[in-house]
Amino acid sequence: MSTNNNADTLPHVLIAGAGLGGLLLAMLLERAGISYTVYERSQNLRALGAAMGFGANTLPIFEQLGILDATYDISYPCYTVQMYDSNMKSIGGFDFDHYKERTGYDTIMFSRPDLHNLLRSHVPAEKILLGKRILSLSQDDDSVTIKCSDGTSYKGDILVGADGAYSAVRQSLYQLMAKNGEALGTDADDLTAGHICMVGTTGPLSAEKYPALKDTFSHCKRIVANESKYSWSVVTVPGNRICWAVILQLDSTESKDAAFRNSEWGPESNATMIKECYNFRNPLGGVMGELMDATPIEMISKVFLEDRMFETWNYGRTVLIGDACHKFLPSAGQGAQSAFQDAVILANTLYDMPSFTLENIKAAFKEFKDQRFGPATTQMDKSKVMGTLLYGQIWSERMTRHMIFNWIPKSIQTQQFLKDTAYRPQCTFLPFVKNRGTVTVLEQKPSKKHAEQQTRRATVAVI
Repeated sequence: MSTNNNADTLPHVLIAGAGLGGLLLAMLLERAGISYTVYERSQNLRALGAAMGFGANTLPIFEQLGILDATYDISYPCYTVQMYDSNMKSIGGFDFDHYKERTGYDTIMFSRPDLHNLLRSHVPAEKILLGKRILSLSQDDDSVTIKCSDGTSYKGDILVGADGAYSAVRQSLYQLMAKNGEALGTDADDLTAGHICMVGTTGPLSAEKYPALKDTFSHCKRIVANESKYSWSVVTVPGNRICWAVILQLDSTESKDAAFRNSEWGPESNATMIKECYNFRNPLGGVMGELMDATPIEMISKVFLEDRMFETWNYGRTVLIGDACHKFLPSAGQGAQSAFQDAVILANTLYDMPSFTLENIKAAFKEFKDQRFGPATTQMDKSKVMGTLLYGQIWSERMTRHMIFNWIPKSIQTQQFLKDTAYRPQCTFLPFVKNRGTVTVLEQKPSKKHAEQQTRRATVAVI
């Protein structure tokens, strides 16, 4: 077995997973001057997925990193989400057209592959190692080591599990904790799938066939079927393309069936589901099957939708971020947004560490979880509510959707949405982005190290 130990004297961070959260963390560590390497299990890093949306909770981070304009280039502003039943009768929706004035940012929509490619372009290629499926980890007072399926091993000072809901790092970490007699409680339980979701992004389409493609804003439309457990959505994005998703709600028996285990966002045999959904009405015209036909088969992926808030986020020199420690339903854009916020807060705490001793690392991880667990729990609750509204099919969910869209005034809905935009953590070691909206932004714990550096620089400048 070949072993590759970090030979540098500088502290080194091992990042497991080159998904959105792992790549953003890599960008942040690059700016912080902290050594790192990203280990990705896939042999070929191919971005999958469909539509995603961000707003004021996330875009200040992109502005700090200098990629906001590039993000705008791959996105459209979204002013409404319109929802219908199978007969195209309106059943509700959301309005975002006034958000920019109040929050400082439009709500924007884009394809996940485009964002993934953008983030990857800002991480040096030599710092991303492919084909590194992690089998196990070990750690002691001085270091942490991962062993990969290709026979290699890598040693560092910190291991970050950013490898998704079925995190190999989390599984290995929990096994290590159990071996050491640590109680895991419900964290040891399996995830339970509640929905199956098939997604894709088409190639360029005819704007004559789909007139909505002529607009420079995103059309976001969703149908919740009357007669089945299916719901589906379409979102227009730049490049005359349409992101699409089809969601099937599972009953309790199907949810517990071990046969429904699956890897995340990976292409597989989707023929049966495509056949079932082919003739579903496309709210932009035609049928959904035409969008599936216009999507490269290797870019159509199926995933099981689950949600779980894990209690154990770290142990020793290992810490989890994103779906590895809190798996959201992809209903309110909370998954990637929360992973990005994890990455920001973790980078801030690592930056402020005086040294990478085990004691300092444990203190930094505690600070990270103290700052993130509360907001992540709130985001989890919001994600569940949005999941009910967007694709809930059982009677109680349909009633909840009807009451919220028809009985609760729009002003109250808007007030809650705007309240949610107040949490916008930024990098404390980079210049802060000022609030350009009217919503009051929550204060953030400053970086002592950065403040001291600024003071020293100011003193030198005066001298």
